[in-house]
Amino acid sequence: MKTKQVLATIGISALTTLLVLLGYAVFLKPSNTYGGQQPGVVPTNYMLTGQREVGAPVGAVDFTQPSLIATPAVVHIKTKTNAKQVNNNLPKTRQNPFSDLMDEDLFNQFFGGGRMNIIPEQKASGSGVIISEDGFIVTNNHVVENADEITVTLNNKRTYKAKVIGTDPAYDLAVIKIEAAGLPYLLYGNSDDVKIGQWVLAIGYPLNLETTVTAGIVSAKARSLGLNKDKTGNPGGAVESFIQTDAAVNMGNSGGALVDTDGKLIGINSAIASPTGYYSGYSYAIPVNIAKKVVDDIIKFGTVQRGYLGIQFGNASDMTEDQKKKNNIPTEAYDGIYATDVPSDGGAYAAGIKIGDRIQKINGVAISSGGELQEQVSRYKPGDKISVSVLRGGKSITYSVTLKNKAGNYEIVKNDTELDKLGADFTTLDAKKAKEYDISGGVVVKKINEGALNDQTRMKDGFVILKVNEKNVKSVEEFKKIINGEKNITISGFYPGYDGLYEYPISLED
Repeated sequence: MKTKQVLATIGISALTTLLVLLGYAVFLKPSNTYGGQQPGVVPTNYMLTGQREVGAPVGAVDFTQPSLIATPAVVHIKTKTNAKQVNNNLPKTRQNPFSDLMDEDLFNQFFGGGRMNIIPEQKASGSGVIISEDGFIVTNNHVVENADEITVTLNNKRTYKAKVIGTDPAYDLAVIKIEAAGLPYLLYGNSDDVKIGQWVLAIGYPLNLETTVTAGIVSAKARSLGLNKDKTGNPGGAVESFIQTDAAVNMGNSGGALVDTDGKLIGINSAIASPTGYYSGYSYAIPVNIAKKVVDDIIKFGTVQRGYLGIQFGNASDMTEDQKKKNNIPTEAYDGIYATDVPSDGGAYAAGIKIGDRIQKINGVAISSGGELQEQVSRYKPGDKISVSVLRGGKSITYSVTLKNKAGNYEIVKNDTELDKLGADFTTLDAKKAKEYDISGGVVVKKINEGALNDQTRMKDGFVILKVNEKNVKSVEEFKKIINGEKNITISGFYPGYDGLYEYPISLED
């Protein structure tokens, strides 16, 4: 009996181990792919009767197959933004001498400081691309930005409500999700392999039409147009490296697919160059190699993990001789990307890069424009190491640079949802200033951008926050902790040089 019991125990243990390993492989095995796509898995829309194998050599140009593949995976996005009251943000014109009797809002109503305007309900539409069978969709940030309601209609006319998973205006990308299964989706191509002159198709829902396919060729790469802005409204913090095509794109195509003749996704249509607002010859798409990094970060972390090289740069062709001299750039230089500033707290400075260095390569990839530089660096997160080759004094030198986040460290960036909703730049009040104001500390509202502070209050830049919901605030970190998870807050503080305390009630409801 003992022998049988031992053998039975061994058998049960072996079976249990096998089941655990099988379960891990099926359900828990980590994936290095983006947006839920699994290597080797081909969605049904690529398995059409009579279709050549994906990646097989192309004979005569035929857009039938890529159109059949891609159209089921491109969706129509409709948005609604509710009517709301907003502050016209007129500047404070005079000090309130009646602060003991009336607050700032009442004073401004009587004496012209500012007023509330009504923005009516707005509706808009755009396009999106399904990137996983369970309903993740990539589109442009400007398609879903500030929307209160998002509706997604598939190519087969089925309609779903969608929720926003995350957005990033610096890249003009967003990820939304519908609750569905077994959906067709587009496989990622490789935008690095895209060649000028190759055929491409743009697919979307322009001008509220049904699914529309247009064809063209790639006419340029790494275009920078100055359209995007980061969360603070700063165009300098944006990332642009567009694929330029002459495929016809109009309003409503935004967020749709740019595909190659295999039907693989190589870009997200984002903009047009036009004096009229309608297509006039050129359109622009975000390369898929940028998009899939942004998508993966948003799904995994809720926000983009962006690594910063730690330099400011410029093209020699755009500089005057005085600017070249100031930045230690040879006056005879007529082209190339040069470091014009290397802050001491950045990764580039720590590695040894200097002002006046010409950036030649990032991880072995040649760099000839600011767009190419941004595109390469944007693929990495804080803490990643990249090789940067520079030309200095006629000699090529390669440095290993560890990228940092915007805060200047190597940590994964958390999604400060409530802080982002307020829409402002905050900084901890300087200790000397605190002593001058005879307070123990506070948080300064450096700059108000788009968000709750701008929409719901008449707060001005320079306001010093002392309390939130009657709790003392002495640093930005304390501020974050107090508002984390709150739906409604009341901010209390003062304006340096003005008498009285001010209170601003704010809703942070989604």
